Amino acid sequence: GSGDAMTALDERQAQGTSARTGTPRSSHAGWAPAADRRHPVDLLEDQNTNREPDLVPVRRGRMMVSPFTFYRGAARIMAEDLKDTPVAGLSVQLCGDAHLSNFGVFGSPERRLVFDLNDFDETLPGPFEWDVKRMAASFVVAARNNGFTPAETRAAALASVTAYREAMAAFARQGTMDIWYASLDEDKIKAAVLEAGKTATKSKATGGGQAKIAKLAQKRVWEAAAKAHTRDSLQALSKLGELDDGRYRIVNQPPVVIPVRDLAPELTPDRLSKLIREQFTAYRASLQPDMRHLLGHFEVVDFARKVVGVGSVGTRCFIVLLQGRDASDPLFLQVKEATTSVLEEHLPRSRYRQHGQRVVQGQKLMQATSDIYLGWARGVDVNRHFYWRQLRDMKGSVPIEEMTPLGLTLYARLCGWTMARAHARSGDPVAIAAYLGRGDAFDRAITDFSERYADQNERDYQEFTTAIKSGRLDCVEGV
Repeated sequence: GSGDAMTALDERQAQGTSARTGTPRSSHAGWAPAADRRHPVDLLEDQNTNREPDLVPVRRGRMMVSPFTFYRGAARIMAEDLKDTPVAGLSVQLCGDAHLSNFGVFGSPERRLVFDLNDFDETLPGPFEWDVKRMAASFVVAARNNGFTPAETRAAALASVTAYREAMAAFARQGTMDIWYASLDEDKIKAAVLEAGKTATKSKATGGGQAKIAKLAQKRVWEAAAKAHTRDSLQALSKLGELDDGRYRIVNQPPVVIPVRDLAPELTPDRLSKLIREQFTAYRASLQPDMRHLLGHFEVVDFARKVVGVGSVGTRCFIVLLQGRDASDPLFLQVKEATTSVLEEHLPRSRYRQHGQRVVQGQKLMQATSDIYLGWARGVDVNRHFYWRQLRDMKGSVPIEEMTPLGLTLYARLCGWTMARAHARSGDPVAIAAYLGRGDAFDRAITDFSERYADQNERDYQEFTTAIKSGRLDCVEGV
């Protein structure tokens, strides 16, 4: 009866509260690198052994831009550092690379714009603190990169953790289905921006300048949303496609986009299209029957290698152009190689032997709503795994480098809320909320960790740029 249900709830709360004894919330502060810490450059170079050799220097060039771009590519280094940090023993599905640029907007299947995490290459079950630390430290790194004062920098990191804790407390009180359906759509984001603007304008301490900044922040959000709505396969076709004898094909734009016909001249067109069709069939088999049927209305027209991101550069990544009723009915899919998660060295290995499946299942568990075309397949070389998704599905991101302190702090709140929602879906929000508590002890400890970790990230970045400038590592910039 209801008495039993209450005891179960009490037990979950007690689990979180008692975890504070073994792992006080203050224990997350005061981080220092391990004495036997592996050299950051060695860790990064290890990752390059299986990557496309011609793209490895491009990856280094993208990471070399600033400590912020370096941090985005350094999930492997941070995983190594997190393995020794205190944890409360409360497990969730981790994003594994939850820095602030891995959040953004995209289109839900109902064509609403939603804000969510959007990169799951490293996803794996593990301690919830790891994601929170990767996220909070990214705000310190980004704020410093933008030239914010130490106080403004700390405020952004703290806001992300406070929002996480407060959202987790709210989810702990909600019904199971309410958590599952919770999402941040365009209207809620705009409401949050307006609210933040009102608060900033009211604040006497900041003077009248904040009203102007708040207005600018609103304008940016509205523009980003409008732009995201236009990002679809037709728009992608205008940038990536060219008409060739009445049919579209993907334009050669080396080194970023290289059609397979130019990439693998040793493969005959017949052999090539057979390989692609086999891959496509294997991927289709991983989809729900209704989506498989939908995809049956499209035919594969062309295939190209496309370089993406910072951390993933050098892994195999392709785009596929499909066509529906005619040439003006395109669908672009992206095919990304999935390798071992950087977390798997330090946590139990994934229950999925196929890394594409690991990414897809982790993503579906964490996101409020996922791309209908999300699926996986093995590569031509059976030791390589891939996952498939739509290329431009109303995707939009905020230019972090242009953000003001007010804008970054608001964005930090959105990210913290979203991370809590993702964790509450797979973990136990009641136990986690009980551990985090009502005060700001956890928030302050994680912020302290974040500042120390950002210092370390700067030292690692210096080591990395030194290795490049000394000629030990070759690097291609500006690509």
